Amino acid sequence: MLIFLGASVACGACGHAWAEQGKTILLPWRSKLSPVQKLNREGVEAVKHRQYEKAEKIFYKAYLYDPADPFTLNNLGYVAELQGQLDRAHKFYELAAQQGSDANIDMSDIKHLQGQPMKSALVDLKDVPMRINRMNIEAMRLLQQGRGFEALAMLNETLRLDRDNAFTLNNLGVASEAVGDLEGALKYYASAASSRSTEKIVVTTDKGTRGRSVSSAAQASAKRVQKLIEKTNPAEASAVMYTLRGVYEANQNNWQSAREDFLHAYALDPDSAFSINNRGYVAEHEGDLESAQFFYEKARKALDAGARVGMATELAAQNKPIGNVATSSNAKVDTALDLYSQQRRRQQGPAQLTPRDNNSPEPNTDKPQQQ
Repeated sequence: MLIFLGASVACGACGHAWAEQGKTILLPWRSKLSPVQKLNREGVEAVKHRQYEKAEKIFYKAYLYDPADPFTLNNLGYVAELQGQLDRAHKFYELAAQQGSDANIDMSDIKHLQGQPMKSALVDLKDVPMRINRMNIEAMRLLQQGRGFEALAMLNETLRLDRDNAFTLNNLGVASEAVGDLEGALKYYASAASSRSTEKIVVTTDKGTRGRSVSSAAQASAKRVQKLIEKTNPAEASAVMYTLRGVYEANQNNWQSAREDFLHAYALDPDSAFSINNRGYVAEHEGDLESAQFFYEKARKALDAGARVGMATELAAQNKPIGNVATSSNAKVDTALDLYSQQRRRQQGPAQLTPRDNNSPEPNTDKPQQQ
């Protein structure tokens, strides 16, 4: 669902006559619009005709007049959404919320919002469809940042507000696919497709789906994921999911859960360079540097060592071949072992010679000593 707000006009008892003690006061139907309000109105009209670039220029002109106008900030956020710039949209929405306004919404592409206070609809998000829309947009933003598990959590919370919302169901499919849960993705895509919603997709990071109904897009995604499942080894697919979840848990400093996920992934797919590397990471984290060396070296030589890293506990590792990451980790472990050996030698001090009594027998060096 797309929410778009136009100019703010608070009219009070506009258009009505009020008489008291023989006096009649006539209020104009509409108060005179300010330049900012006029520009916002023009921008809304441009959006209604899908002239998005024109609308953006108009809203920026309004922004130059008044950078603190909450309606303008909200509208700029919406334009950023249309362009797939969700981080930018998020910033504009935050600024709009900070400014707030008790003025009523004069124009909107969502008819039931017209006449409602902006603060109630936008800032406090008392309007349920608006809240669902914003939560979906925030989830999409998290997905863009590679934060799939956080997006999943937000979308599951969103689904509680409306179990049949086709956009939420479709986005749950996208998020589930992003974290490697293909079965879950198929389930959500199928649910979104079966809704037969005719609502069109406008805000999307995939321009190829813009203008299509959400149900038809979900149906196409369901078919694609079904084929992917048929081609994928179930154990390997599950290992990918546990690997991704383990990285997420590690980034959240939830080591125990991360450890269990990494070990589970290794048990399911012990030949994967990713599973082997993360098994080494577990060993390194637990201080077993010799085992870490073994696994990192094994990961470096795995058949899929050339596959590139997506989600990682370190930004520097992202988009690098997993074999290179394993080599780098192995080098760090080698350095750590060398330092450990040096420390041990310093702690033990120099070797001490024990004087031998002339009466003591010579050790027998002709054959090995028996234990």
